[in-house]
Amino acid sequence: MTMLHIIELTEDGSHTLYIPELNEHYHSTHGAVQESLHVYLEAGLHHYDKQEVNLLEIGFGTGLNAFLTLLDTERSGKTVKYTTLERYPVSLAHAEKLNYSKLLDPSRKEIFIQLHSSAWGDWVDITPTFGLKKLQTDALRLEEFQPEALFDLIYYDAFAPEKQPGMWTEEIFNRLYALSNYGAMLTTYCAKGAVRRMLQTAGYRVERLPGPPGKREILRAVK
Repeated sequence: MTMLHIIELTEDGSHTLYIPELNEHYHSTHGAVQESLHVYLEAGLHHYDKQEVNLLEIGFGTGLNAFLTLLDTERSGKTVKYTTLERYPVSLAHAEKLNYSKLLDPSRKEIFIQLHSSAWGDWVDITPTFGLKKLQTDALRLEEFQPEALFDLIYYDAFAPEKQPGMWTEEIFNRLYALSNYGAMLTTYCAKGAVRRMLQTAGYRVERLPGPPGKREILRAVK
């Protein structure tokens, strides 16, 4: 499936992609970078106290979450093995136009592009503290997914439930729970009651946390 992607500027000066076919943005129009930092790094990575983190991302998208995580490992000293699932990758041409490296660290433009250009299906050591494995699939195929080790942290960043309801099901959250270590965390921008209840049914303890600009709450689930 090929969808039209339009690059748009969000309120914090960072880009997002808009898909007219779905009437959906990849990131908050109130600020792409600040949303990702708030939901996935501050509520997730920074809250997890181990120095070696086996991380799963549902929805690679623009690569922003991965790039922010990579930059964070260089400051924190953490080592992250980053597995990400993406059914419909963003084209390299679009990735090259995104302004994340310009805003965050202009010297890392090539590193950001490498996140998108690296081979699918294989581990790639992007930096000494960040290894990446991209899989061209999505959460609908999780039953077939056999990771090398259980996960410590999950970034759940699929499109919204009203756009992709099949990505927000009890079966998916049950499978993610089974693929996680004890004490593992899952963070997501979606705080809908139905999603919170599915996470709880899977076995997670779920917290509602204050959201980034434009969003009242987010969820953090702990096994």
